[in-house]
Amino acid sequence: WTPTPIKWDSSYLDTLFGHEWEQTTSPAGAIQFVPAGGAASDAVPDAHNPERRHQPIMFTTDLALRTDPSYEKIARRFHADPDLFADAFARAWFKLTHRDMGPHCRGLGAEVPKEPLLWQDPVPAVDHPLVDDADVASLKETILASDHSLTALVKAAWASAASYRDTDKRGGANGARVALDPQKEWAVNDPAELTAVLATLAEIKADFDSAQAPKKVSIADLIVLAGTAAVERATANGGNAVAAPFTPGRTDATDAMTDAESFAVLEPKADGFRNYMAAGQMRQPSELLVDRAQMLGLTAPEMTVLLGGMRALGANTGDTAHGVFGAEMDQLSTVFFDTVLDRTLEWVAMEGTTTYEGKDRATGDVRYTATQVDLVFGSNSQLRAISEVYGCDDAGPKFARDFVAAWTKVMMNDRFELVD
Repeated sequence: WTPTPIKWDSSYLDTLFGHEWEQTTSPAGAIQFVPAGGAASDAVPDAHNPERRHQPIMFTTDLALRTDPSYEKIARRFHADPDLFADAFARAWFKLTHRDMGPHCRGLGAEVPKEPLLWQDPVPAVDHPLVDDADVASLKETILASDHSLTALVKAAWASAASYRDTDKRGGANGARVALDPQKEWAVNDPAELTAVLATLAEIKADFDSAQAPKKVSIADLIVLAGTAAVERATANGGNAVAAPFTPGRTDATDAMTDAESFAVLEPKADGFRNYMAAGQMRQPSELLVDRAQMLGLTAPEMTVLLGGMRALGANTGDTAHGVFGAEMDQLSTVFFDTVLDRTLEWVAMEGTTTYEGKDRATGDVRYTATQVDLVFGSNSQLRAISEVYGCDDAGPKFARDFVAAWTKVMMNDRFELVD
């Protein structure tokens, strides 16, 4: 490709644009290109023999940088400005080799770039006093006094936090990008309901900030606090009150801080915790549930307790009834496990669908509907063993504690700045 293969320079672009190219074939018969008319016959050193020289060789991918109108415009700009080329390469190389490290705050050492880069999904620094325990208690009461159900608040918080991917540390609640494009329109997030909850939280923020200045509360914190307050209230309603932890300090990203196109790939095609499955998925729903749990860094028990609690709270996308076996969706209870373990029910696949009807074995009456994701907790040996723990008559207190702990883990997945 270049006469200076071990030197950083622009000789690749000099070569590409400095010759006309003719098609030839390699010894193996593959298509390649060399300078026309035998030009530059001794331009390139041999890789092994210093006495030999060769013509430069280009592939179709190389010639595309010269012949494709879009690529050529970029390549010629780099050819004309070597400093721009060097800077662009350095940035692209850094992105390639650090893409899975997450946000800027996770970098260590003297060579970390000083400024966060757009692909690192930056969020603003905290520049104001944070809410204290008294503020949190007051905000919880204000949120719970709104017109939104506990289910809606739980769904909004889950929509925000469950976008997290442990594989590359992207997504999560910090930044409140669930309020921005494209996340606010994702079908899995029930956009109309989510928009209504976010509008209420925006009003609460405005009132708090004006009354408590210089203290401020972010929408990102309020989204998480809304879900946390709802979960806490649901444990009390279920007779097993548990205080749910909350750590403020999230901030709100802007559209300018968000590469909407790159965020589109985070859209869940399936989320078993919300009993959501987009059309056209080829894998089994239960497998996709495990994938989602792995993305969230959850263990099998954490996955189990979270799904059972989400079903008890009716937190399905579209408010479907599949797997929602209790009538009181403002209570955190073990009703999901009681039902999937109930031997008086026979689960029958509904023709032409991926759902099942739970029929009373004695009467044949249909009592519930469920998906494969729900029923795997009664059929898979490992998940059934965990479900039986939560299906015990005295499991209520443990279930509430474990659910709150797993919920808090998901809400805190992206709080990297708190790690020593």
